[in-house]
Amino acid sequence: MEQRVIDTLREVFELNGFLGIETRAVETGASLLKKGETSKEIYLLSRLQEVGHESDTPIEERLGLHFDLTVPLSRYVVEHSGQLAFPFKRWQIQKVWRGERPQEGRFREFVQADIDVIGAGELPDHYEVELPLVMVSALERLRAFGLPKATVHANNRKLSEGFYRGLGLTDIEGVLREIDKLDKIGADEVSRLLVENCGADESQARACLELAELTAADGAELSSRFDALCASHGIATDSEAYALAREGLATLAMIVDEAAAIRPGSVIADLKIARGLDYYTGSVYETFLDGAASLGSICSGGRYDNLASQGSRKYPGVGLSIGLSRLVSYMLHTAGAHASRVSPASVLVAVWDEADRAASNRIAAELRSRGIAADVAPTAAKLGKQIKYADKLGIPYVWFPGQEGAGDEVKNIVTGDQATADATSWEPDTVNARQTVVIG
Repeated sequence: MEQRVIDTLREVFELNGFLGIETRAVETGASLLKKGETSKEIYLLSRLQEVGHESDTPIEERLGLHFDLTVPLSRYVVEHSGQLAFPFKRWQIQKVWRGERPQEGRFREFVQADIDVIGAGELPDHYEVELPLVMVSALERLRAFGLPKATVHANNRKLSEGFYRGLGLTDIEGVLREIDKLDKIGADEVSRLLVENCGADESQARACLELAELTAADGAELSSRFDALCASHGIATDSEAYALAREGLATLAMIVDEAAAIRPGSVIADLKIARGLDYYTGSVYETFLDGAASLGSICSGGRYDNLASQGSRKYPGVGLSIGLSRLVSYMLHTAGAHASRVSPASVLVAVWDEADRAASNRIAAELRSRGIAADVAPTAAKLGKQIKYADKLGIPYVWFPGQEGAGDEVKNIVTGDQATADATSWEPDTVNARQTVVIG
């Protein structure tokens, strides 16, 4: 299943012009600490002779396993900037490691699937529409595996920051981190944390929650409702805070409207989306599945302008990431997907006698040359045992080489149908063959 999902995502990513890369699993502590809040999740590495003396080396100089694919990408872009064509569009599907408490949907080792676009010096904001649409397109393809419809919920950090500053709040990162917990702990608890941790009074906390409740499906509605909210809380329209908020609002409205023109209903404005990581500077995204509220977001990301730099030159980017292992786990246990195949082969070529194995190998080679996955029985056991072997592996067809001048025959062990066949022209019946799904 996992491999089929990976193949599907890769196909969609490359269809949209993204280039696949792979980066090393280990990064320096200095690179890994760029994300701040994730520092408690980093697995640091030590050689055996260093155990007990790790404190002698600053964390920034030690090595650790990467916990996402964005930090390695920023390092990769800086190191290879002279060879890359910008904007640089890349997809990457690799394992990552996080020091989390293992639980349903949460793993210490898992696979992520990312797409990012990186610019040199600047990056047009139309990519902030393109990327969520690419992800929605990829997730739409996964509906063939039983995945429900996906919707991207978008916000903009400039909009939120401008509103919070207009209220008189100064700990913007703190407010964003608390708002990011809204779905997990509820409005009352978030309000309490805003007062206790971020210096908000009850009125300011209530205003922050009112902003978080704002959703809209088009730019005009979003603008109207936001201005009404600002007016109700006395945020002056000639203030720097309001100007910053309107800058973010303009980008968010553009995203919602342009996405609606291409794929209606795929992207909506949702102002409770905060993404607590402090390196996001513009658009932020979370993706939810219909009828799967308990799963939470299955794909997230945003715009970042300061993560990668080389001297005075910056490499702004926008990206989205799927927690692929978590998604596959949900698909297998909840969404109705089936891992019905252990072997990717469509045909098992039987062997009558070990002396005849060469003939079976030739048939398998002919089928493979035509793109039909084929395996050869491991032993010349009784035919019943060879058929049981194919069934256990989920191989839908067993091929019987012709004997004494007779033609070959192939049996569909799912339907029981058996007919003569020629390896140079035979095609599997994809309707009757069991679903081709490989367990990853």
